[in-house]
Amino acid sequence: MTSAPQTLDAGRRTRLAVPPPITTGPVRIGGRLLQPTPVFDTYWRFAAARHAMYLARLAGDSGPWTRDPILAEHRFTNCYRAADRVSQFLIREVAYQGSQDPTELIFRVLLFKLFNRVETYQMLQRSLGTPTAATFDVDTYDEVLGSAFARGSRLYSAAYVIPPPRLGAERKHTNHLRLLRHLLDEEVPEAIAASRTMGGAFAVLRELPAMGDFLAYQFLIDVNYSTAVDFSEMDFVVPGPGARDGIRKCFGSRSDGIEAEVIAYMAATQRDHFERLGLDFPGLFGRPLQLIDCQNLFCEVDKYARVAHPNIRGLSGRTRIKQKFSPVSTPVPAWFPPKWGLNDHIPAAGDPALPAQLSLLV
Repeated sequence: MTSAPQTLDAGRRTRLAVPPPITTGPVRIGGRLLQPTPVFDTYWRFAAARHAMYLARLAGDSGPWTRDPILAEHRFTNCYRAADRVSQFLIREVAYQGSQDPTELIFRVLLFKLFNRVETYQMLQRSLGTPTAATFDVDTYDEVLGSAFARGSRLYSAAYVIPPPRLGAERKHTNHLRLLRHLLDEEVPEAIAASRTMGGAFAVLRELPAMGDFLAYQFLIDVNYSTAVDFSEMDFVVPGPGARDGIRKCFGSRSDGIEAEVIAYMAATQRDHFERLGLDFPGLFGRPLQLIDCQNLFCEVDKYARVAHPNIRGLSGRTRIKQKFSPVSTPVPAWFPPKWGLNDHIPAAGDPALPAQLSLLV
């Protein structure tokens, strides 16, 4: 256990359309006795309802996918990080396309993640072919990205802020390209691939210029989807700021400083709480929520609770959910790292073996 970063190895006011919370007594986590708030039960109900939406879409259901007014109006990520659109693109088109040499693979993943935008990676592919560490040239890439920027194209995802390192360039994207050159020169991909633990690989990424705890952990999760490394997602977690907000709403101020232990508790006891609340949660084709998923769910429940539980405050004090839900008609992709052993268990859309779980669409 470490203290910095704290990690663990191992809109409108709408009445919530779910039953009242089932009260639960204090729980002991990290040596402290924590009293769950009503948001604690909402965490599990949200997970079940949001995952049912994912499964319904995967089954080819045309919608509406929920009767919960908050879920229907606002955008929330999937319960499983690997199921989200950007992660699906990274897994399919970045990690498992092209050379599987660890250096090349980690280079591609980090190139994608520095911008975290599908369209930016596709633009580089169209202009330069499949990116490779062996042929990477800062000036060549900078010309492509600089031209796109001058035309008004957006280069970065709005999902989270990726601060630029101070490497002497005027433009953010140029500094990120220089960071890529730096990590190749310093043999960072090789050091990640040689790491024996997830915490060790995290420490390698954390040493990069302008790489904070949260980004280093998120980048490592994406590298871990690939064949370059093979760590369990139950080995290590770094709570992000959104997760800290959600944890505070679920457990109050006594949870401050033990957020990693709280996340581990959620992952370890998930079956008990789904059963306690009478919720059917089949997991990701049998895969239970991992530490990264429970961490992300705290971020999403923080947002959900701004409307469902407006009187329960977190750390940030935010009261609105910014992103509105806008349904898309394109099919939901579902293909996961082969080492997880899930892909043979994913029924095709319309297959009756894939439950729509309409009883969960509350």
